[in-house]
Amino acid sequence: MTGVWQGLFGALLVLAACSGPDPLAGTQPGEHGRVVRVIDGDALVLDTGQSVRLIGIEAPAGPYKDREGAPFYTESKRMLEDMALGREVQLFYAGLTRDRYDRALAHVMTTDALGPDLWLNREMVARGGARVRVYPDTAGANGLLLAPEAKAREAKLGLWKTKAYRIPVASDLPEPFEKFQLVEGVTGERLSTDEQGASCELALAESALTLEIQTSAAALCQTPMGTAVRARGYVYRGKLEISHPLNLETLPRD
Repeated sequence: MTGVWQGLFGALLVLAACSGPDPLAGTQPGEHGRVVRVIDGDALVLDTGQSVRLIGIEAPAGPYKDREGAPFYTESKRMLEDMALGREVQLFYAGLTRDRYDRALAHVMTTDALGPDLWLNREMVARGGARVRVYPDTAGANGLLLAPEAKAREAKLGLWKTKAYRIPVASDLPEPFEKFQLVEGVTGERLSTDEQGASCELALAESALTLEIQTSAAALCQTPMGTAVRARGYVYRGKLEISHPLNLETLPRD
């Protein structure tokens, strides 16, 4: 083998070793388009007219009618604008492809040469522009978002440096405590429930808040008492809805 071919073969081996598995390999490739508008930190519009909701994440909501924007809304929106506005992207579907507003529900990857290739959903949590939120019908590849969120939280990046997004302990909840939230606590006894779509409820030690385990996450009803957890979900009337197993993380006990 000549020196030239040896060098080329060696370079190919290096490239093969450096290229990891495709994180979106299990998803379905979708449409291409150019980002012409960013609505907020988890929603954008393509030049085709298609609105897109980035799945697996929850960014601070913007103002609506008489409602003010959530804390860090402006910064989160600007973060996505800086990464995506004017760039060509491809959508990747991980289950349900449209919501009731006809928004595409997708992972979004940049595909042009205007900057580095970015998986926008991941980048938003890695930079502290959004939190992970998993829905059972679009859960594909969502598990890969938890580690970058944890790193951003530990480094107090983006929204994690603000008081509004500090994760409270269940035994010392702030008021008011509704909408999408993260909370940490220790599981208590398993309770029966008559809530439609729920399999059980889990009490949290020294807290009035309970975890409402949906049928889509029914295996979590077997969580042992005394388990330290981080729960994420929508809170309403003293119940935090857990709709997917990824929304209940087990934590090490002190």
